[in-house]
Amino acid sequence: MSYATKRYWFYAFVTVITFVMPFITVNQNHLLLLSFEKLQFHFMGLAYDVNEFYIMPFLLMFFFIGIFALTSIMGRAWCGWGCPQTIFRTLYRDLIQGSLLDLRTIANKQKRMNTSPLENKLKIVVGFLLWTLIAITASTNFIWYFVPPEDFFVYMQHPQEHLFIVTFILSSAAFLVYDIVWMQESFCTYLCPYSRIQTVLYDDDTKHVLYNTHRGGVIYTDNQKQITDAKQWINSEECTTCEACVKVCPTHIDIRKGLQLECINCLGCADVCSTVMGKLGKKSLIEWSSPKSLLHHGKRTIFSKRNLMYFAAMIGSLIFAAALASEQEQVLVNINKPNELYKIHDGIVSNNYIVNIHNTQKQTYTYDVKVADKNFRIDRFESLTLKPDGMRKRILVISTPQNLSRSTRRDTPLRLKLTIFAQEDPKISITKEISFIYPRIP
Repeated sequence: MSYATKRYWFYAFVTVITFVMPFITVNQNHLLLLSFEKLQFHFMGLAYDVNEFYIMPFLLMFFFIGIFALTSIMGRAWCGWGCPQTIFRTLYRDLIQGSLLDLRTIANKQKRMNTSPLENKLKIVVGFLLWTLIAITASTNFIWYFVPPEDFFVYMQHPQEHLFIVTFILSSAAFLVYDIVWMQESFCTYLCPYSRIQTVLYDDDTKHVLYNTHRGGVIYTDNQKQITDAKQWINSEECTTCEACVKVCPTHIDIRKGLQLECINCLGCADVCSTVMGKLGKKSLIEWSSPKSLLHHGKRTIFSKRNLMYFAAMIGSLIFAAALASEQEQVLVNINKPNELYKIHDGIVSNNYIVNIHNTQKQTYTYDVKVADKNFRIDRFESLTLKPDGMRKRILVISTPQNLSRSTRRDTPLRLKLTIFAQEDPKISITKEISFIYPRIP
């Protein structure tokens, strides 16, 4: 099976996963959702409120370190096999313009389209409209990771009330149209920062697209000037200089020059070289391999010191994320103290607090509070009933019968433990530490 066929199947797999994932829920939570409306982050069926976003830095660390590790091991496999830019360009250039409308030859991506005949002009318009439709669909799918589909389709029944969502979709679609139709592979070459850092991450063990100079011969000198065909055949080297690898390259490079930042590891050049050399009964001169394996005849390893550090950092990120995820709070509580530090009445000191309770459960609960220290009492707090995802504030007043106003203790403020719990299920609770302020005799 050619690399192109494998890529197309992988593109189909990625597309299906991307479209299906927003609809999958576990315990009424999505697999992946960042809701700015509800200030929640859903990950693998767990829901985290904005106060619990501490898990996200570790997930982002895992993602970016994973990209570095993948590049160090497999080269720019992401660019050729998973990047939306590459997938969209393949859809527009090869499927729509190539296979459906017959406007260009897939085997020669360097050849410009013939736009002169009226028929071709009409085909270009049809291709543009088809891609615009796909771009709008992709933009809609993208927003489902921020607005869940069940809410999105309700909102779109009255789009005039949700102009931000409509504007976001149309703006994203417009960018995709401009990017794929006009910017094309220039985005990968000039704008994408990933291509600029790839050479820093490469070493002799990195697997990427390589031309075998031992078999094919040196086609370019150090100053990148092409050697004449006569020298090729005098030295009996295998490259036929058919230029098929150049014609099929989407980023318009010659892989025989060696590693170049424009190469996206699509392996189209390896496929056509396999076809050409196969007719001569020989193996392809272009392979997806490491310099150590292909050029230096050594044994490639992925356990270099740098990669081991990547693996350790990724494992550490997952451990920290899992540890924090396991400590997910069952109810979210925020306690603030007003400007007034304390009150004194008949020698009794009282402190006021503003308690904000957020019910993150899937059913209605009535919440109450209790203080752990028996020397303190709650003078004011009204239990409140909250629906799922409901949030409300209450005034809390705590006092002590001890005459702390004349205390000579130096540990002010005091630290008290306050427990907020659901009356229907005391297991749903959270304990917060608060400061109790009182005057101390100097």
